[in-house]
Order: sequence, then C-alpha cells, then structure tokens
Amino acid sequence: MAVAQAFEILIVEDNPLDLEMTLRGLRKANIANRIHVARDGAEALEFLFCEGAYADRRIEDAPRFVLLDLKLPKVDGLEVLARMKADERTRAIPVVMLTSSKEQRDLIESYQLGVNSYIVKPVDFENFVQAARELGSYWLMLNQMPAP
Repeated sequence: MAVAQAFEILIVEDNPLDLEMTLRGLRKANIANRIHVARDGAEALEFLFCEGAYADRRIEDAPRFVLLDLKLPKVDGLEVLARMKADERTRAIPVVMLTSSKEQRDLIESYQLGVNSYIVKPVDFENFVQAARELGSYWLMLNQMPAP
C-alpha cells in the first residue's frame, strides 16, 4: 500500500488565473511542493475530512494552512470554514480567506466563524503574486503551531 502524501497547503480556488497567480507567488517564496488544490468547496471538504476520492488520506496529515476562496461552486467558502472550525480534528488548521469580496458582511461572518486572516485579492498581477509569497512565508516559516 502506498503511503499518502501530507500536504503543507490546501488551496481552494475555482478561478484558474487566481490559482496560477497564487502558485506563482508561492514558488517565488520557494514553496512549490506539497500543495494540494481543490477547485470547489465540496472537494475541499472531502480532502480535509478524508472522504470520497480522499478516503485513503489520514486526517492526521492535515495541511499546515488553507487558502480558501469565498465564492466557490458546490459549497461556498463560508460553509467550508464553518465545517472546519466546528470539527475538533480540523479546528486548529489556520485558514486564510483569500477573496475578491470587499463586502463587510463577508468579512464579519468569516471572523465570526473563526477565520485566521481575511485578505482581499489584489487586482494587480504583481501585487497578487507578492501577497501569495508573503502568505506562504508567514504561515509556513514564521507562524508557530502546536504539535499534533
């Protein structure tokens, strides 16, 4: 039996251009390996809770952090966040909402549900790439997490 790979980052993003800019920023921060991409909220939940196509994963192999878009097909980002923070197995995983929404209600609800950071996606390509680089550097290199 093959050993399932542990991932450092789960990116939940349905927009191919935003995904490419995020990945480019992470590569510029020398964070290019151990990234998993989910293209909708349902896939993200399956990945996080080791269900469906991801039933062979161990929940103990949780990502170090999640970059989560707010507006997603199937299950939106707020529902993914709510389910993560309601489950003791995934509650401690840092979640960064990386979204185009500047709506105050989205920001407030995200924090009420337990998001660790809320970042509005920069529209400028270089600023977007820079933001992704800084996010990866902070959450993987500077932020301290308790041992599982």
